[in-house]
Amino acid sequence: MPAQWTAEIIGEMHLLSVTGRELANRVGWNPGYLSMVLNGHKEPKGAEKKLRDAIASIKAEREE
Repeated sequence: MPAQWTAEIIGEMHLLSVTGRELANRVGWNPGYLSMVLNGHKEPKGAEKKLRDAIASIKAEREE
């Protein structure tokens, strides 16, 4: 079962209209790997912080 934080990331992606490809590129991952992480199939160390930072960065850029 995916962690709660993955649902929060997906929610932020929807609110900001961020695609999986865009987020994956931002963190340097393959879009398929991002999907596995967000669906709870992979749990890389530091993934939550890395993805939250990337979402915050995208949000800040779009607010400028």
